[in-house]
Amino acid sequence: MTDGAAGVTERLTEDRILLGRTSTAERVASLLRERITEGMFAPGTRLSEESIGAALGVSRNTLREAFRLLSHERLLVHELNRGVFVRRLTTEDVVDLYRVRRLLECSAIRNAGSPSAEALADLREAVAGAESAAGEQRWEDVGTANIRFHQAIVHLAGSPRLDDIMRRMLAELRLSFLEMSNPRAFHEPYLWRNRDILRLIEAGDAEGAERLLGDYLADAERQLVAVHS
Repeated sequence: MTDGAAGVTERLTEDRILLGRTSTAERVASLLRERITEGMFAPGTRLSEESIGAALGVSRNTLREAFRLLSHERLLVHELNRGVFVRRLTTEDVVDLYRVRRLLECSAIRNAGSPSAEALADLREAVAGAESAAGEQRWEDVGTANIRFHQAIVHLAGSPRLDDIMRRMLAELRLSFLEMSNPRAFHEPYLWRNRDILRLIEAGDAEGAERLLGDYLADAERQLVAVHS
């Protein structure tokens, strides 16, 4: 087993406590989705039933059901006689994801009204987390914090259903981020843009924040499409 694989197994073993005694395929899928969002599994990675099942302390049937659920979410793909792999996104995937992002995020800002203290705190925490990670050159963690920022933007809408849609979609989008050969070059320019969007939201300038976010998403889409083309 490689050092990287051993690290993943160790992390998942630590995650076992999160499942508790009433472990279900849905909870396993939720945990693995979270780890994908954090960048633990790179696109194209083969997922071992044996090592992941042992690390989490779940049965093979439970794990297979979790894999099936994540395949429906376009995060995993089953290849006949080869196993289950983390999916690689296509150009069409990226374009569609950003189409949905514009609908969700721009609308959330436009209709947020006066954001709650909790919502603003989530945005500030995500921005500060990204800046802190950048200062320590932890660029994959910057990507994770950036995802948290955009999740917090959708949370402004106050809809648990939209939160759930965005959570699943951002896990898929993270697979695209992981295809970038230079994560610093990709993530660093967006740090100040997140800060500017936050500043406008705090000032109550929804129109300005939405305009900046629209430009931001268009630029990110172009960069990712270029990689997947």
